[in-house]
Amino acid sequence: MNKKTLFFFTLFALSLLMPFLSFGQSDSVQKPTLVYMFDIREEIAPPVVRTTQKAFEAARDNDADIILIHMNTYGGMVDAADSIRTRILNCKIPVYVYIDNNAASAGALIAIACDSIYMAPVASIGAATVVDQTGKPVPDKYQSYMRSWMRSTAEAKGRDPDIAQAMVDPDIYIAGIIDTGKVLTLTSSEAILYGFCEGKVENIAELMEISGTTNYEIIEHKQTTADNIIGFLISPLISGILIMIIIGGIYFELQSPGVGFPLAASIIAALLYFAPLYIEGLADNWEIVLFAIGVILVLVEVFAIPGFGVAGISGITLIVAGLTLSLIGNVGLDFSRVPMEAVATAFFIVTIAIFMALIGSFWISKKLFTTTIFGHLALEAEQHAGEGFTVSDIRYTSMLGKRGIAHSVLRPAGKVKIEGDVFDATALTGFIDKGDAIEVVKYETGQLFVKKK
Repeated sequence: MNKKTLFFFTLFALSLLMPFLSFGQSDSVQKPTLVYMFDIREEIAPPVVRTTQKAFEAARDNDADIILIHMNTYGGMVDAADSIRTRILNCKIPVYVYIDNNAASAGALIAIACDSIYMAPVASIGAATVVDQTGKPVPDKYQSYMRSWMRSTAEAKGRDPDIAQAMVDPDIYIAGIIDTGKVLTLTSSEAILYGFCEGKVENIAELMEISGTTNYEIIEHKQTTADNIIGFLISPLISGILIMIIIGGIYFELQSPGVGFPLAASIIAALLYFAPLYIEGLADNWEIVLFAIGVILVLVEVFAIPGFGVAGISGITLIVAGLTLSLIGNVGLDFSRVPMEAVATAFFIVTIAIFMALIGSFWISKKLFTTTIFGHLALEAEQHAGEGFTVSDIRYTSMLGKRGIAHSVLRPAGKVKIEGDVFDATALTGFIDKGDAIEVVKYETGQLFVKKK
């Protein structure tokens, strides 16, 4: 074999061995474990659900090996916690949680859903009884949801379901752990003892070490400006304020048609209310249409149909339904996965906001032009009759006590017919339908005031 043949034979042999040589080299340099981390350090509410959803999607897109939740929360909305819990349970990527202080109430449910729980020495987990806005426990039918969620979640992760239920139910007795009449809260040491914590750590670095992950890279989830804006708009407080503006704007526009500003404010508030909910997949097209039809029916009832009947009641019902359904995560007409607590919370937010809007509108409409704050918008000088100023008409003053009929609907202003003549008049209280008998009870500032007979 000559040298040239030997050279080519050597090259051929090396090409066959190269895959094995490169495999051995890449095997010795391990790829770092990719950890995608995000925070839950606020009240559990729709914005946190959005953050969790975005973080899980980003973790999947980045081929993360572990998702790490950095938690410190006193709880929040149970339906929001259930959405996060479900997302964690269905995730194919292992989910760890580091509780650096508190995982109370809804936070405990989320933590128990994770594959591994790590706690700071001063941290605690538990106290998951469902309470209302005043801190008072809600009726048992709502507690039963939380009990079942805590039990099923603990079972799914191989943890003691009785201990999980004891975090909700004060009637649970577990020898040596909790007596009846108390709700269970575990310290980090107790959580380790009873299998609800994998380790006590001071920081994330210790967590990774104790979990056996030495070569790792952490990617922290960053909120975009759009995320922050949407999260702000879908928070319960802001949703309630937007509903107040929507209803208040409609009320003022009905009181003074043609002004424009109240209607514009109402439309802008409606866009800010429905748009982020639509983007989040909570508000469907048909729910927004329900609201729009409700507004149209109310307008028809006020301006076209005398009295207040089927159209008005149906309109108010559809407005409330549209606003409420847009806040909950139903799929079409399927409400099987929507807990009653979520429906009750949404209905509470909507009804309280509407009530506050109406009370505020009544108060503002009464005070708007009776305060000197708006003196530059109206005449402040008084023109006394003794000084020669008068708008009195003997014909009008002679109408006191006379009776007639409503020539049009008085809402509250309109026209009345007395002794064959038509006069402008205002209903003293409420509305008066066309054709109803009326009596003149007062004449003031060039206006007849009548009441229904």
